[in-house]
Amino acid sequence: MKVSARAVREEHFRHGVHMRQHGITVDEPTELGGEDGGPTPQELLAASLAACTAITLQMYAERKGWEIGDLEVECNYKPAPERGCPTRFELVMHVDDAMDDEQLERLRVIATKCPVHRVLDGEVMFDERVERISHVK
Repeated sequence: MKVSARAVREEHFRHGVHMRQHGITVDEPTELGGEDGGPTPQELLAASLAACTAITLQMYAERKGWEIGDLEVECNYKPAPERGCPTRFELVMHVDDAMDDEQLERLRVIATKCPVHRVLDGEVMFDERVERISHVK
């Protein structure tokens, strides 16, 4: 499966990001020169990990026939201060208090198997290029 997104500048730091038939606005907070018109790219990364983890846990629980209640996943991280330094993510999963210790441990392990977690935990390589575009007037 190939995943694609395209960011198109709307105004100053604000960009429209398009994925398939969906779109969101991304911006920087006012203290960083933006207009706070949407989440920051860093917040989207945390949101991606939290959402992917939650969906992965829900799918697993449904396959097992477990009732995990109102599932919530919180993701916190502070970006590495410089290249080459590790970034540490904190994931807190909130599930029904009736689940036993064995189920909780299994969910913790399954959380590491969500696709976004695997991307962040694996080796990552980048191919960057800059291309010219012609503006039609």
